[in-house]
Amino acid sequence: MSGDHPTFKPGDFTIVEDTKTRAILSAVCLIPQTWSYEGIKIGVGLPEFVGTKPKHRRRGLVRAQFEVIHDWSARRNHLLQAITGIPNFYRQFGYEMAVEEYGGRSGFKPDVPKLKKGEKEPYRVRPAAEGDLSFIARVYRRGTQRYLLSCVRSPAVWRYELDGRRRDAMLRQELRVIESAGGERVGFLAHESRLWGNGIGASVYELKPGVSWLAVTPSVVRYLAAAGEKYAARQKKEFATFAFSLGTDHSVYEVIRGRLPRRSDPYALYVRVPDVPGFLRRIAPVLERRLAESVAVGHTGELKLSFYREGVRMAFRKGRLTEVAAWMPGRPEEPESAAFPGLTFLHLLFGHRSLEELEGSYADCYGAGDEAKLLLSVLFPKRPSCVWKLG
Repeated sequence: MSGDHPTFKPGDFTIVEDTKTRAILSAVCLIPQTWSYEGIKIGVGLPEFVGTKPKHRRRGLVRAQFEVIHDWSARRNHLLQAITGIPNFYRQFGYEMAVEEYGGRSGFKPDVPKLKKGEKEPYRVRPAAEGDLSFIARVYRRGTQRYLLSCVRSPAVWRYELDGRRRDAMLRQELRVIESAGGERVGFLAHESRLWGNGIGASVYELKPGVSWLAVTPSVVRYLAAAGEKYAARQKKEFATFAFSLGTDHSVYEVIRGRLPRRSDPYALYVRVPDVPGFLRRIAPVLERRLAESVAVGHTGELKLSFYREGVRMAFRKGRLTEVAAWMPGRPEEPESAAFPGLTFLHLLFGHRSLEELEGSYADCYGAGDEAKLLLSVLFPKRPSCVWKLG
């Protein structure tokens, strides 16, 4: 609301006001941002700060506001809306929990590696400065290549993360640069600005190409432990754990596996795709690349995907996606290639579940024949995501 946010302005809030008392009864906002789907930029609207006073709940106030922000999002050419929220609630507005979120691994104080007697710290972690932001942005972009979905962060966003948030803001992350003993920048770190419970967590940790994770990570863990102790003293708590909240797939998990004994399973991000054919057309280069790198290279044919009440037809010619259009299932002369009840196709689209996993969970979800199953597995493989959302 300060006006300092790089994509959000106060007018991106809706409120429901009692016209007699002028009291605000409910509010929602929309935070615009850009995400990447394997390198393809996508406009995203993030609903947030959804709340209604208890005695005014169950009157459709949030629903009415979501209709407004969905219209705003469409006018801004957002192909996707996403929100972190309480279980089940946002399904009523067309959302499905179909993108991996959070998750990671953590260790305890005894798991922090100690320097040997007389050994000097080979790498140091220091606060980032304005001059470090272009370096951080480059290293971050390379790190996002391991994920299907990630957030695209502009120079304005990086400046906001560096010094735009209040010191006591809940979402504030401390940006840190990792340097060698000789002062060479080798990577960066972002971590919480306080203890949550009795632990400190890193939300981003990336190194530039050619730098050994095995060599650098012990110094990073020792830094996190020292920062945790500092926060504990300030908050009058006891520091006990350090965590890397980097999703289910990250290099750090490989190099200090034994020092991260506790695994935190991921939650899920709600997503809404109002125009599935339009989204598929947008990511066509990704789909064509996956096809070209598969056993179905150069494929010509079509896929008819039934969502039971509606569907999508995808046509391929010599490996190119030549047409994506809305298609109505249910006609015997045009049998479906696969069927996905409700919003289950979104799990496949965002790499959250494989076709085999969906078939095992839903009796009315299936691929009709070997060709359809192969193509769906090639076009929509299971892949991790790690979205550092702009909030």
